[in-house]
Amino acid sequence: MDKRILIVLTSHDDLGGVRKTGYYVSEAAHPWEVFRRAGFEVEVASVRGGRAPQDGFDPQDPAQVDFLAAVGERDTPRLEGLDASRYDAVFYAGGHGTMWDFPRDPDVARVGREVYERGGVVAAVCHGPAALVNLTLSDGTYLVAGKRVAGFTNDEEKAAGVADVVPFLLADALVGRGARHEPGPDWQAQVVVDGRLATGQNPASAAPLAEEVVKLLR
Repeated sequence: MDKRILIVLTSHDDLGGVRKTGYYVSEAAHPWEVFRRAGFEVEVASVRGGRAPQDGFDPQDPAQVDFLAAVGERDTPRLEGLDASRYDAVFYAGGHGTMWDFPRDPDVARVGREVYERGGVVAAVCHGPAALVNLTLSDGTYLVAGKRVAGFTNDEEKAAGVADVVPFLLADALVGRGARHEPGPDWQAQVVVDGRLATGQNPASAAPLAEEVVKLLR
């Protein structure tokens, strides 16, 4: 099937001085596996390019092992200058690092805007919806305004012990942009699809979210 998906990773590796962070490996690896199984071409890029910092790697998970062997241990292209017209969907993987660089990087927003306005799918999981906080369309409106979304919840952030460390609470920021945040139970899969915007709440949501993206592209 002639579809191409871009998975975007954070380049930020510092969790507010508490510990190292980055992208959450399962939140890239499981969608990568789903997309490839569906016959799609998958490319991976990061905010600053080079080897993206990793968090949460589980060596007992074959999907994560395969992803790192194929992609994660190599340099990624930088988002700046990347031609978004090549992609039918963009998938923003999560991980706490995204809370620092996704909202501030102009190319994170540009790629999402261009994919969406060309009729493509924008998807984000866990902290990946940080990419949507400042993503505006060409008319200046926020992409998430008036839309139903999922994303890492305030309760989950508190349970993770870093609610006072992250620069903002993701669910609150999305609501502040006019989104309707729909939380599910902590740590359980929760996927919300609103038109061509698809979002997931946490690591458990990554593969189910990718399956919804596949349905949208078909």
